[in-house]
Amino acid sequence: MRRCRSSAEDGAAAGDSVSVGAELFKLPQNIYFGEASGVAVNSKGHIFVFSRGNTTGPAYGAAAAQLLEFDANGNYVREIGHNLYAWSYAHTVKVDAHDDIWATDKGSDMVVEFNPEGRVIMVLGRKQEASDEHTGPLHHPNPPLPPVDGLFRQVTDVAWDAEGNTYVSDGYINSRIAKYDKYGNWVKSWGTPGDGPGQFNTPHSIAVDARGEVYVADRGNRRIQVFDGDGNFLRQITIDVPAPPDARTLIGPKPTTTKGTMASGAPWAICITPGPHQYLYSADAYPGRIYKLTLDGNGNCPGDS
Repeated sequence: MRRCRSSAEDGAAAGDSVSVGAELFKLPQNIYFGEASGVAVNSKGHIFVFSRGNTTGPAYGAAAAQLLEFDANGNYVREIGHNLYAWSYAHTVKVDAHDDIWATDKGSDMVVEFNPEGRVIMVLGRKQEASDEHTGPLHHPNPPLPPVDGLFRQVTDVAWDAEGNTYVSDGYINSRIAKYDKYGNWVKSWGTPGDGPGQFNTPHSIAVDARGEVYVADRGNRRIQVFDGDGNFLRQITIDVPAPPDARTLIGPKPTTTKGTMASGAPWAICITPGPHQYLYSADAYPGRIYKLTLDGNGNCPGDS
């Protein structure tokens, strides 16, 4: 187990204000952001925002997903996939090495790949059919139902290795990682519910480094697990940085536990920088910090001031 003292320990305390100047994004009339659950940037500097906007339907079971593109100066370019069948509840958006745009929708259990022109070129997973009996919110039996190859249950994120293999974190119910080859063929999956090595409690985000090692934000277990491309466990990283005493929550009481989703350091989102010197970034919900780590999770990052 590797425990990292993150550079966030020396950063601003929760609640410090940051001046951002003029508003970056210039939205057209009658288009609004909802909860922005995912943001990504392509090779041209264009910004993609996957927002829980464009809400339709009743208060419970509404569809809330809208993918918007802006140029590097924040000017609105277009909406991608308007009224797409897969849109239900936005979760993440990523851009791959070919500038293809990938959207992960937790509500429909689908991952959608768009080409740079905004056309759907691949879909992973499948949502429930409106005509099927018992279609509705997914149940959470304990123990969970066994996963089904090729299908997701509340999928959360997607990443790729240098060979073009796709890794999907799946998710709130299945607690596993799914692997596809570059053609979209199912390869395998690994992981079960639990807190042991190779087990997950809400794998919420995923990233792959230049060596092909797969990093999984095991949010409910407050750790990042690292695997090789075949799913063999390599190591785990925990971020042991206590919350400052004046940290505040936006909703509800202050967390009192050092375990689980709302614990300090629990990884909600992770990403890895490009080379040649790669670093791992992780964000928690409480106290709401972003941490910079070395890939092995040891010590401070060289060169940090």
